[in-house]
Amino acid sequence: MAGHSQFKNIMHRKGAQDAKRAKVFTKLIREITVAARAGLPDPNQNPRLRAAVMAARTANMSRDTIERAISRGAGTAGGENYEEVRYEGYGPGGVAIIVEALTDNRNRTAGEVRTAFNKLGGTLGETGSVSFQFARVGVVRYPASVATADAMLEASIDAGADDVESGEEIHEIYCKPDDLNALRDALEAKFGAPEHAALSWRPQNLIEVSGETAEQLLKLVGTLDDNDDVQTISANYTVAEAELARLSA
Repeated sequence: MAGHSQFKNIMHRKGAQDAKRAKVFTKLIREITVAARAGLPDPNQNPRLRAAVMAARTANMSRDTIERAISRGAGTAGGENYEEVRYEGYGPGGVAIIVEALTDNRNRTAGEVRTAFNKLGGTLGETGSVSFQFARVGVVRYPASVATADAMLEASIDAGADDVESGEEIHEIYCKPDDLNALRDALEAKFGAPEHAALSWRPQNLIEVSGETAEQLLKLVGTLDDNDDVQTISANYTVAEAELARLSA
């Protein structure tokens, strides 16, 4: 019985990992399709598409899947028309949240996002209701293993970055939106392809959450992230390491 239960637990975890991987692929395929449709279907001549393809390769997406997504975006393989939409609101604890999505049905996505906010202690607002609390920036992300914090800082500043945050697992390099392509290219020449390069929303101030507020907020963010239409979630909160350890126990 113990062995049987262990096997079931392993299979359950594997199923959860496979489901998560499938959701990641769905989001990446949509981004590749939209990027190819918005510009040239050649990653070398389309910075957004290039970044999307890099992200897909980092996630171990097959070349055939990437090429099919590009073909759909270029209009040579049919497929849905996706629209970019943004939602803004407040989560538990007054945390500001920006949700960016790619959807083929605005009514469906708006309803699902609103339901998530309402059920999990949040309030969906109008466009612009929270974005003033964020700065629009370009962000390039590398694993920490590619360089020391000092080496990444020096190279990033030389390449035109405004700020660098280095941690145990990643380097995040920030720049003005118009400087993103030049920064990414300069860093790629030195460190190889980044695992992420895109425009993002960077909070200007952070709210520390704990206890039930943190639990509810993380449920809301998790529910939004599980939605296939949602591409990115930006929020101005932080959770203390001790609290994170308690919540993950």
